[in-house]
Amino acid sequence: MDEVNVQNKIPRDLVKFLGVESQSAAKARTFTEAFLKNSIQHQAHRGVSDMLSYKAVVLGSSRPKKDNQKRNSKKAKGLNARQKRAMKIFQIKPEHQRYELFLPLHELWRQYIVDLCGGLKPTSNPQSVQQKLLKADFHGAIITVVCSKCPSYVGTTGILVQEFKHVFKIITKENKLKVIPKRNSVFGVEINGFISHIYGSKFEQRASERSAKKFKVRGTIDL
Repeated sequence: MDEVNVQNKIPRDLVKFLGVESQSAAKARTFTEAFLKNSIQHQAHRGVSDMLSYKAVVLGSSRPKKDNQKRNSKKAKGLNARQKRAMKIFQIKPEHQRYELFLPLHELWRQYIVDLCGGLKPTSNPQSVQQKLLKADFHGAIITVVCSKCPSYVGTTGILVQEFKHVFKIITKENKLKVIPKRNSVFGVEINGFISHIYGSKFEQRASERSAKKFKVRGTIDL
């Protein structure tokens, strides 16, 4: 399109159709100068009259800032360790510390561990079973303290109801909740006649972390 056509007045037959009228040259120039002052990028060494001599004019633009608050509000905020302790999330109420309440959990665990180990047949490879047990979840298992540096723990048997990084919490047949430290203790687990021993000093990890850990085979393990 020619520059002359751009500067021409709007034809009369389009005035009614568009609803606008052509302005005089003086008014058009005044409007253009005011528009450029508000729109063009700031350049101190040039005046508006100089900018009008250029055919290409870069108008200023700004991108809207992203609202980080909305993005952060969508993320679920979990509880920290102090809040969990204050709310007593991991504490089992005294009325729930009953052995028979956890027997269904033990039956579910037995089914889970048998499926995990491929049936636990007499012909099963013990080393393969041990490797699978190292990464298994023991919530619901009946464990017995076989050996410990603290003699009072030896012989304690119950259903594992909670496993933490450094301790096992088990409920005994006498409906007592016992907290047994993993370190310096050896635990026995019996599954369909197959007895496995857990060395607690090498088991000091959370269940979720243990499932992804690679264990090294060691010849001897001391308490």
